Amino acid sequence: MPTWAWILIAIGAAIVIGAIAWGTYRKRRSSQLQDTFGAEYDRTVADAPTRREAEADLTGREKRHKDFELKPLEPQARERYIDQWRQTQERFVDDPEGAVGDADRLIQEVMRERGYPVEDFDRRAADLSVDHPDVISNYRAAHSTAIANERGKTTTEDLRNAVIHYRALFSELLEAEPVESR
Repeated sequence: MPTWAWILIAIGAAIVIGAIAWGTYRKRRSSQLQDTFGAEYDRTVADAPTRREAEADLTGREKRHKDFELKPLEPQARERYIDQWRQTQERFVDDPEGAVGDADRLIQEVMRERGYPVEDFDRRAADLSVDHPDVISNYRAAHSTAIANERGKTTTEDLRNAVIHYRALFSELLEAEPVESR
């Protein structure tokens, strides 16, 4: 066989091996993102034009998150927020609409004190999804209810569910036992 034929075979083999390696890398990266983000991975893929764009978004979230200077709450701050949360839940009895607004603001305060940026909601949700992928869908649902509430399009049951959803994220942000078990 002539030398040029061997060169073509070697180039072809290198291309095939490279394609296999690239495919394996992409599959492994997809699995890692699915493990990290859980249901948020599925939501992001469903909302994006392509899987590649969705995965680039999730990877970007991870990179952005590495730049945060996150810190746990001081014990006094944690107790202050727990007290504020109790007041929010108590307010629900007489003023469910106001309690939902309080819960949303309280989440933002805790985020800010922990070191998360709190620009707009979509950015907050994306930033939180890196550390709290299991409750981010709750946060999205609660926020949607809060917006519907501002437009007067919610029931008391909707508002109750929103407070429950906010509580799940609140508990995780405090890095403590769930508030209800204290």
